[in-house]
Amino acid sequence: MAGKNSTATDREPSVSPDLCAELSAFVLRESRLLDDGEYDEWASLFAEDGCYWVPAARGQRSPSDHVSLFYDDKPTLLARVARLRHPQIHVQTPPSRTCHVLSAIAVANADPASDLYETDASFVVLEFRPGSDQRVYGGRLRHVLRRKSGCIEIVMKRVDLVNCDAAFPALAVPF
Repeated sequence: MAGKNSTATDREPSVSPDLCAELSAFVLRESRLLDDGEYDEWASLFAEDGCYWVPAARGQRSPSDHVSLFYDDKPTLLARVARLRHPQIHVQTPPSRTCHVLSAIAVANADPASDLYETDASFVVLEFRPGSDQRVYGGRLRHVLRRKSGCIEIVMKRVDLVNCDAAFPALAVPF
C-alpha cells in the first residue's frame, strides 16, 4: 500500500477499467442486498472460508489481538442471518430499514495470479427503526474479493467504524 501522501492514482493497481467496474458493482450490490433485507443472499456472497469483521479498536491489525464488534466466519454469519430472519427477534422488532451510501470504491490491491482483489471505500449507513432513534454509522469498507468459477465471492469484509471504540446500543444489522 502507498503512503499517506500518495494520490488515489498512485494507490490503484494496474487492473482493467472493466474489472474495476465489475468489482465496484459487486460491492454496491452487496450493500443493496443489506438495504433490501436480503440477508440470505448477502451471506451467500461470502466464500466458505470468508469472514465479516468489524474491529472494536482503531488500527486493529488482527481479530485475535483485541475484541471485535463482529468477527464472523461463514457458519457464524449464517447463524446471525437466521437470527435476523426470526420473527421474534426482539432487537429488530420492528425491523430496521437502512440506507448504505458508498463513495470512491477503488481497487486498492490486486493479485491477478490468485484472482484476489482488495477494494476500499468510504461509507455512511443510516439505520431507522420505528420507535427508536435514527442511527448513523460511518467509516471505511475493505473487501477482499476472489474470482472463483467465474463468480466473485467475499473472502473478507472489514468495516472500520469511525467511532469503533464507542459504546453502542445493540448492533444487529450488518454494515
